[in-house]
Amino acid sequence: MKKADIDEILSKYNYKKSSLIPILQDIQAVNRWLPSEILKHVSEKLNIPLIDVYSLTTFYKSFYLKPRGKHIITVCSGTACHVRGGPKVLQEVENHLNIKVDETTPDKNFTLETVRCLGACALGPLMVVDGKYYGQMNAKKVAPTLKKYSKKK
Repeated sequence: MKKADIDEILSKYNYKKSSLIPILQDIQAVNRWLPSEILKHVSEKLNIPLIDVYSLTTFYKSFYLKPRGKHIITVCSGTACHVRGGPKVLQEVENHLNIKVDETTPDKNFTLETVRCLGACALGPLMVVDGKYYGQMNAKKVAPTLKKYSKKK
């Protein structure tokens, strides 16, 4: 993301310090994560100490300070999914992609996350890819499901 793109977002909010959260949300929506260079630029342009910008981004779980993949895989680790085989699904995703939770594949195609509950317990175990729910997931269904996303450009 270029500085000019960041400045365009900043100007949309009239460079207001009080708009730091929506500014960072907009930047992340375009860039998928918040590299330190971007945070430094925002800090300078808004005249906010860099430590305050970092404090905000580390406080809220919705901000990402590491690169994220094109496709976000979320595996539910809630009780209902857990007792129905969620840990086996998670293990299969990790094995298939050769990454662990909160990591991104080297090709930046996938990022793997877990959540405590997705609110669809009757569908468990549950895996979500880019917001699409895959219910009654099992280890054998993982590879064919992810293959659909490996082909997408």
